[in-house]
Amino acid sequence: MQAFRNAAKPLMVVVALTFFAWLVVDLSGITGNTGLLTKTAVGKVNGQSIDSRTYQMAVQQTVDQRQRESPGALGLEDQQEIRDQVWEQFVQSTVLQAEYKRRGITVSDDEIVDALRTSPPPEFQKIPEFQTDSQFDLAKYQRWLTSSVAQQYLPSLEAQYREQIERAKLLRVVTADIYLSDAALWEQYRDEHEQVKIGLAAIVARNIVPDSSVSVSEPEIAAYYKAHLDDFDRPATAYLSFVALPRLTIAADTAAARARIDSVRAEIAGGAPFAEVARRESSDSVSAAQGGDLGEWTKGSMDPAFDSAAFKLPLNTLSPPVLSQFGFHLIEVTSRKGNKAKGRHILIPIEVSGAHRDQLDAQADSLEKLGAEKSDPAALDTVARALHLPVGKTAPVQQGTKVQVGNLVVPDAGVWAFDAKQGQTSPVIETSIAFYVFRLDSLQAAGVPPLARVHGLVASQVRSEKKLARGREVAKTYYKRVEAGGTLAAVADSMKLPYKEFGPFSRVNPPLDDPMVVGTAFGLDVGQHSGLIDTKQGIYVLKVLEHTKADSAAFTKDLEAYRARMINVARQDRVRNYLEALRKSAKVVDDRKKVLQQQGPTPQTT
Repeated sequence: MQAFRNAAKPLMVVVALTFFAWLVVDLSGITGNTGLLTKTAVGKVNGQSIDSRTYQMAVQQTVDQRQRESPGALGLEDQQEIRDQVWEQFVQSTVLQAEYKRRGITVSDDEIVDALRTSPPPEFQKIPEFQTDSQFDLAKYQRWLTSSVAQQYLPSLEAQYREQIERAKLLRVVTADIYLSDAALWEQYRDEHEQVKIGLAAIVARNIVPDSSVSVSEPEIAAYYKAHLDDFDRPATAYLSFVALPRLTIAADTAAARARIDSVRAEIAGGAPFAEVARRESSDSVSAAQGGDLGEWTKGSMDPAFDSAAFKLPLNTLSPPVLSQFGFHLIEVTSRKGNKAKGRHILIPIEVSGAHRDQLDAQADSLEKLGAEKSDPAALDTVARALHLPVGKTAPVQQGTKVQVGNLVVPDAGVWAFDAKQGQTSPVIETSIAFYVFRLDSLQAAGVPPLARVHGLVASQVRSEKKLARGREVAKTYYKRVEAGGTLAAVADSMKLPYKEFGPFSRVNPPLDDPMVVGTAFGLDVGQHSGLIDTKQGIYVLKVLEHTKADSAAFTKDLEAYRARMINVARQDRVRNYLEALRKSAKVVDDRKKVLQQQGPTPQTT
């Protein structure tokens, strides 16, 4: 191992790939040592503290990596997602480290050396220095390991390999006893290959019993609420007001874009190279980097207006401006055969510009100065009056969900709301169609709300119960008529009930998701009909129209290959269930919000 530690050639990619593994395993103290950075904990997992500074550094590392991959700034929701993702990685690593210790799973230096030499990380295989004729060259990688230049990176690589080998050993132990008998395999094979076709009549109370025919009294509502308190348990809920400053384009913006595309076309017509102008002017950044080149595309894969123009345009001819949903295009088709074409384009989008942009910028400044990030609830009303904007209200926002205004989901507001104080207003939140400022009007704690707050929902539940009872009476009448000799379809038609045929289908891909219906279908012979199948969704009666059994001879012929495939699936299921069970059984104390608020701002994301 010392020989590797004495090797050192800086490869910056190694830092990004392995720094987090080093933080989790080495610095946080989850291996049993004390964290090196600070003793302030953001939480505990099975009594083991998670170091605050280590957690924040891991968050910042992930933020930096995500920022490199994403051209836009990360919003509040992105940041929250990263914080939760890193926290779960700490939790999982802590739980697994305890499990390795409990089971006596260890990894030797020789095992790590062998893995380093023979199984390089997938990311390394893409590094040009380790390639020969565009293929990964293991010998070059191994020479790098034995050179004298990579000392500062190997400790973190060792930590990464140690964790991977430990996990692999644990999962081998967990799945070692998996074996599937012939009987179990036949049952699975039968489920996949046996098929039925059914006719199904449905008696769904909510569809056949009108609300107006069911009365609900206040005593019934109160009694139902008291008997079903757990059904009305709710997460924390925020109630928000907002103002929206529209930033949609107007006719003047369309005219400005048209004038710009005309100017660009005149420049190219005057002799300027298309590729040079595309790189400078086109808003399609991907094709602009290639001089506007789109490569080959198939008819129908582009915007309809673009496609229509491109497949009519003479070859090697500059098109007039073409308007699509993305803006104005200049198109030049270089080849066309059948429904395929090659060509290039320049895109000028229609966006807020000129005097309209100046006006909107001034309004946005006023929105921010007068309404954003204020502790006075009246600030939202003040900015609404100043900008002649209405004050709207969102639907109740449950913690962990997004804020929706009409059909638009507004980013970040849902995260902000549960960190704000009542009456506070949000920063300006920008979307493609508007600038928003929200106000937290009230925050309802998690738990069962009072009856007055959920009165309508409780009344609806009581009404549904009564409708279900009426539906059962209809179902009994329907079944009596079927028993008297009527067909499922004819009786359903006479009673104005839905009837439909399904299949053929197997147990593993049924068109209906209710297991009672599916199980009944495969338990009947052709021509038999069921009794009343009472489910949460409705009451059903079905008849088997066709029934094709699984082929036992085909099963026997492919048995060993099928066994190997199913054992692999069973191992994957066992691993997933095992890891989920470890996570659920862990005693997790999450103090991140309280501790990090006391310490001040979290790492920056820009």
